[in-house]
Amino acid sequence: MNRQFANIIKLIYILFFAVFMGSCALRPIATEYPVKPLESDEIRLDKLGDGKVLIYNGADILHKIDNTARLNIWIDNKALGQIRPGEYVVLEIGEGEHEFKLLHIDVFRMRSEHNVEIDPQTRIIRLEPTWISNKLTVTNVLPIRFEKFEYAKHANKK
Repeated sequence: MNRQFANIIKLIYILFFAVFMGSCALRPIATEYPVKPLESDEIRLDKLGDGKVLIYNGADILHKIDNTARLNIWIDNKALGQIRPGEYVVLEIGEGEHEFKLLHIDVFRMRSEHNVEIDPQTRIIRLEPTWISNKLTVTNVLPIRFEKFEYAKHANKK
């Protein structure tokens, strides 16, 4: 009887662990945008603007540790793809009002929608997961240690 109880506890523990680890997995989505890879040393602020923006994942260390920092992104209901922490993509989306939809998984699916006005001065957009949602900030400033950032490979999968 005691051995049976121990086996049940082990099984419950293994199932809980599997569900917990699987809950943070976010599959990449295929992009519907024409994106061209650019190295970080090719990025200059004066080459951005007029509808051409750099979008990056500025997730903090807490989301990186538990692997919940990946963001799937849609702009105007078209899939941009997945951007992991420390990754970026440069995209020509044009000026005007655009709707960004963000998704990350942290036990639950965290979805958010953000309306952004892209004007001639809009150059850089920071995206980041938060504890209860997602955050979008137009910064127009390259992140610290941008030279260590990489082009978002998962934003280019088809």
